[in-house]
Amino acid sequence: MSTFDPWSPAFVAHPYEAYRRLREHDPVSWFEPSGQFLVSRHEDVNALLRDRRLGRTYLHVATHEEMGRTAPPAQDEPFWKLNNNGMLDREPPDHTRLRRLVSQAFTPRRVEALRPVVQRLADGLVDAFVAKGGGDLIEEVAEPLPVTVIAELLGVPEADRHLLRPWSAAICGMYELNPSRDTAAAAVRAAEEFSDYLRGLARRRAADPQDDLVSALAAVEGLSEDELIGTCVLLLNAGHEATVNVTGNGWWALFRNPDQLQKLRTNAALVPVAIEELMRFDTPLQMFERWVLEDIELHGHTIRKGQEVALLFGSANHDPAVFADPEHLDIERRDNPHISFGAGIHYCLGAPSRGSSSSRRSARCWPRPPGCAWSGNRSGSPAT
Repeated sequence: MSTFDPWSPAFVAHPYEAYRRLREHDPVSWFEPSGQFLVSRHEDVNALLRDRRLGRTYLHVATHEEMGRTAPPAQDEPFWKLNNNGMLDREPPDHTRLRRLVSQAFTPRRVEALRPVVQRLADGLVDAFVAKGGGDLIEEVAEPLPVTVIAELLGVPEADRHLLRPWSAAICGMYELNPSRDTAAAAVRAAEEFSDYLRGLARRRAADPQDDLVSALAAVEGLSEDELIGTCVLLLNAGHEATVNVTGNGWWALFRNPDQLQKLRTNAALVPVAIEELMRFDTPLQMFERWVLEDIELHGHTIRKGQEVALLFGSANHDPAVFADPEHLDIERRDNPHISFGAGIHYCLGAPSRGSSSSRRSARCWPRPPGCAWSGNRSGSPAT
């Protein structure tokens, strides 16, 4: 019997049978190891993402103690300062203000201007990969491309870009379930070093603006320096993590479905629709969390203020109540209301810039990255 066990390599490799059992038999279930209610059906996940009785944080309405929680250890404060200054862990009115300000600088025009740079970088990585007869797709193509693109977007000098991935990896270690003190200490060090680096870069750009996102953010009136830093770190961590996973999982899915790969090879016009289906079929970020700010009722369960729900995106994207034959990869699937970009006020800021058809609808291991759970890169690469 397949069970929900995020520590099991077999579950991480293929969680969808366990999700099916949850949807059919226990759509809202208490999971003692993480102290959360698991929510597995598309309708419920979609609704709770939009429900203002839940939030990414509770600190705008209550203290840790008032929510029955323990404050993080004092030695971890640099990490949480950085984390809490990104918009993903803010709620209105702060979230509304911060998203509006960041949107002034993070524009579709700025992203579109990167297209030739992205094409050049992708061509170079793929050409090198092919020339050597193949290799580790994750390490040699999927990882370096988004990190380099985001560094280019931010305006990080090329000589410093090697610092970004180690910082990001160390910071994301804090989102693991029950991280060790060594892991937490590494995350704190990375948060301090990354924050200091970005603070210096932002001040240089404020004095001598360039055509990059850090310069644009530094010029936004009302955006604090700490919020600028939190925004830049969020863009790197959230932007590259999901992209790496979509690439790795997507190619793995295509290799296992050669008929679909052949369709893509013979008809490049299918690529935009195929990307949507690949994001649905093997969801890049499998779970997002919400704190319960007011008591709610769901499928006979009373979920109390101060408790936490785990919204299983991977399960919702395989719900047969919404998707016909959901276990089948269909790169021509047109009716595809997947929720891989989220929903509600925390809908992915970068989704419109990806040209995603889902972004035009009105519609982040068991980590706890800024808002998400285990990253779900199941390509089998040694880099995963």
